[in-house]
Amino acid sequence: MDLVRISRTQYQLLLFLCYWFPVSLQRVETPPVEYAHSIRLDGDIILGGLFPVHSRGERGVPCGELKKEKGIHRLEAMLFAIDLINKDPELLPNVTLGARILDTCSRDTYALEQSLTFVQALIERDGSDVRCANGDQPIFAKPDKIVGVIGAAASSVSIMVANILRLFKIPQISYASTAPELSDNTRYDFFSRVVPPDSYQAQAMLDIVTAMGWNYVSTLASEGNYGESGVEAFVQISREMGGVCIAQSLKIPREPRPGEFDKIIRRLLETPNARAIIMFANEDDIRRVLDAAKRSNQTGHFLWVGSDSWGSKISPVIQQERVAEGAITILPKRATVEAFDRYFRSRSLSNNRRNVWFAEFWEENFGCKLGMHGKRPGSLKKCTGSAGTPVVFNQKGDAPGRYDIFQYQITNKSTAEYKVIGQWTNKLHLNVDAMRWRTGDPTLPASVCSVPCQMGERKKIVKGVPCCWHCERCEGYHFQASEFSCELCPYEQHPDRNRTGCIPIPIIKLEWHSAWAGIPVFIAVLGILATSFVVVTFVRYNDTPIVRASGREMSYVLLTGIFLCYAITFLMIATPSLAICSFRRVFLGLGMCFSYAALLTKTNRIHRIFEQGKKSVAAPRFISPASQLIITFSLISVQLLGVFVWFAVDPPHTVVDYGEQRTSNPEKARGVLKCDISDLSLICSLGYSILLMVTCTVYAIKTRGVPETFNEAKPIGFTMYTTCIIWLAFIPIFFGTAQSAERMYIQTTTLTISLSLSASVSLGMLYMPKVYVIIFHPEQNVPKRKRSFKAIVTAATMSGKLVQKGSDRPNGEVKTELCESMETNTSSTKTTYVSYSNHAI
Repeated sequence: MDLVRISRTQYQLLLFLCYWFPVSLQRVETPPVEYAHSIRLDGDIILGGLFPVHSRGERGVPCGELKKEKGIHRLEAMLFAIDLINKDPELLPNVTLGARILDTCSRDTYALEQSLTFVQALIERDGSDVRCANGDQPIFAKPDKIVGVIGAAASSVSIMVANILRLFKIPQISYASTAPELSDNTRYDFFSRVVPPDSYQAQAMLDIVTAMGWNYVSTLASEGNYGESGVEAFVQISREMGGVCIAQSLKIPREPRPGEFDKIIRRLLETPNARAIIMFANEDDIRRVLDAAKRSNQTGHFLWVGSDSWGSKISPVIQQERVAEGAITILPKRATVEAFDRYFRSRSLSNNRRNVWFAEFWEENFGCKLGMHGKRPGSLKKCTGSAGTPVVFNQKGDAPGRYDIFQYQITNKSTAEYKVIGQWTNKLHLNVDAMRWRTGDPTLPASVCSVPCQMGERKKIVKGVPCCWHCERCEGYHFQASEFSCELCPYEQHPDRNRTGCIPIPIIKLEWHSAWAGIPVFIAVLGILATSFVVVTFVRYNDTPIVRASGREMSYVLLTGIFLCYAITFLMIATPSLAICSFRRVFLGLGMCFSYAALLTKTNRIHRIFEQGKKSVAAPRFISPASQLIITFSLISVQLLGVFVWFAVDPPHTVVDYGEQRTSNPEKARGVLKCDISDLSLICSLGYSILLMVTCTVYAIKTRGVPETFNEAKPIGFTMYTTCIIWLAFIPIFFGTAQSAERMYIQTTTLTISLSLSASVSLGMLYMPKVYVIIFHPEQNVPKRKRSFKAIVTAATMSGKLVQKGSDRPNGEVKTELCESMETNTSSTKTTYVSYSNHAI
């Protein structure tokens, strides 16, 4: 067969064996030819191998300390896989595999120099101009022809080497390079790998961060393709999916200066809320970052999320277990086979001469226990892939994304170990309950820029940083409509206690048991009882001189108005309804209208009598009881007409006033159930009655000169003066409290008490003295001598010579009202007092 044209599938299979099947069978070895920096095994087909046997050296030195896991372990896995394949009579019959394995020293430029060995056989050498000392043509040693290369580990090294190998069409299969850039078949058409690209890994790490509830993280990458591409993939996916913000993106230089890692820790601490650190860094940089965090006394602060370069390795965390505690790492799924553990433990300086670096490894690890991974029970099966795992590649030559999720935990026995806490295969499966933080603490730490807002608060996003916000309380009558906005509740509603919605504003009314209602009701009840007592007394003594002289008809009209003034209190406090609102409109001003219409008629009559008496001896017109009733009810009818027009223009109805008690504290807001009577309507309703009251007061002032003995002029005057004072006090109290939260209570109480006080003044000054005489001094309730009209005129003008004989009225009542106390020829030792006639002054 053509040894150079070995199939790609065979190479991929070999790669799986070298990486996924680290088992070995002991065999008798023939010591190979040793090279200073390489391993060479003879064979029909020579495979190249690139492994980071040593770490990157310090400045000016290409190679540093020995790398056990990434270097020696993987190198021995390739040697073991070659042994296994060569011993299998079915896999490659009559073909022996050989190898040329180089050390990359974890440095891309150094690896490029070393990998030139792989293409030497394909480069033709021109020796025509070269001669030996004796003049003969030189004889060049024929280099090994490499048909394929396994490696490298670091993506930066694989990219560098791939650019050379593709020129010579040498296939390359990597066992650990995960940079997404290597999936580009147009640039790396001879490259393939058995690990998934970092795009899968970045997605898995983002899913982990999201599952942890961490939305504010920093990234840390080693300079180079692996670190920078991995972080770039993480940032890109986080932007596309949203929900995770990058606080800082820091880079570790290829050749870090002294103090560089301490500087990185200080930079990370500039955003202390971003505790989660997404790391795409090589294990050397990881170890030095942890060491710097330890020196800065930041043990327990950072929440490390490491990529597969950290995985489950011991070297990055050795002697700094505390600072690495809780770290979440990711590693492509792999199988553990007992045969490789037995093989590796059996290696010694005597039986492993082919590995030129094994002596160095032996010196550094003498007495250490290898085989740190768990063992899978069961007998060893013949290799068919990755320890039984199907070999699958996508169209880009990448393996599917299958990862194990680890957490570095310190147990109660102070033993540190990596514990599997989940898997990722296109979807995250995480066992959060198995996670531990800070030596057994199961509490999930936070890595957020801003804490979640409480209920009733909206997020005010910081410009340019969607994961950082300020929480603002939805104030006033606003509620939290969404995560980022507050909206105003409808007018009849207010926010609930949590401000997450709106609820109806409670509706209130003036309750009977309230103190605001109790006082007016008490006054009204007393007033109604007193008025009823007066009415009963007048009815019982209806034909007595005092009652007859008071003007019985007008007295009953006035007492009706007084009763209505007291009764309106109950309508003003009753629960508003259509009927109640209708009655309020009718009776609100009607009681005052009855009272002051009657008093106005009386004062007007007195005024006309004395004014007429100054001009002639003829009595004025319309002073009879019937005329007085007609005048009074004519004045009352104007009030009723206005009320009926009000009914027609604006029918009565109830309304809930939400503005009256719309306080600054929404929880105290109340809707007031009330009749739809505006302040203007109230003024109009009471305005006519107040007009009658003012007019009556004017007449009372005009008749103030009537002698004391002349009937009710003086009591009516005092009544009207007092009433005016009451209503002058009412106006500022009523309208001055329009903006008060207690408006409904104050205005209702003020109005009802003012009406009751007005009625009480009229009742007390005009009728209580008469009732007192009727009940307690009946001897004074007797007919008096008639008085001539001349005496009346003389008393009014103090200079009249009018004489008129008294005559009886048609209704049988005396025409004159006073005794002839003014006559000079009369000398009486008895006291003269008023006789209350219906047309008395």
